[in-house]
Amino acid sequence: MWRIFGLHFFQDKLHFVDSERRTFRLEAIKAFLTQQGVAIYDTAVCVRRTKGTASDKDLEIVKPTDLDALLTALPECQAVLTAGQLATHLFATHYGIAGQPPMGGWTPFTYGGRQLRLYREPSSSRAYPMKVEKKAEYYGRMFDEIFK
Repeated sequence: MWRIFGLHFFQDKLHFVDSERRTFRLEAIKAFLTQQGVAIYDTAVCVRRTKGTASDKDLEIVKPTDLDALLTALPECQAVLTAGQLATHLFATHYGIAGQPPMGGWTPFTYGGRQLRLYREPSSSRAYPMKVEKKAEYYGRMFDEIFK
């Protein structure tokens, strides 16, 4: 994820990477997200891996996130991003969204009297078979719409 953010916002996929320590620059990430008004959370708080992989097909949602509480706590939220089919399905089902947006697309939904957008983007995982530059193109279109 941080390489995608780095590519789009700073034209540098290593912008948030501490190469020497082989980790990410957490304080820089927190400052950036706060400045941009970006919140990040998972659609499930407890997941069971059925086969030892993180592939959607091998995950069982044990306890979903209280999505209503999240959106209520974020009254300025305008859009939600889901990465992957399972997260998109969970979110769309919860809010009664007919059909899922295509990869790189969005669909409108309403919560608490607000009109929001549900975006679906490719998984940011390095295990997902798409080059980070291509993922950044997908995410970039969404960022450009949201942050214009």
